[in-house]
Amino acid sequence: MRCHYCDREATYEAEQSGVVVGLCEEHFKQRVEELAESDDLASLRDQIDVESSE
Repeated sequence: MRCHYCDREATYEAEQSGVVVGLCEEHFKQRVEELAESDDLASLRDQIDVESSE
């Protein structure tokens, strides 16, 4: 499987509702960083009441 964003071999695959998307190492890290910086993650943490270990 190829990366969804480029033509490199996918290192990671994600599936939702029968749709599979591949990501190479670089784009996987990029997406995780974007998620970590987003308000969506903070909202999710609030919803599941995650306590930081910092």
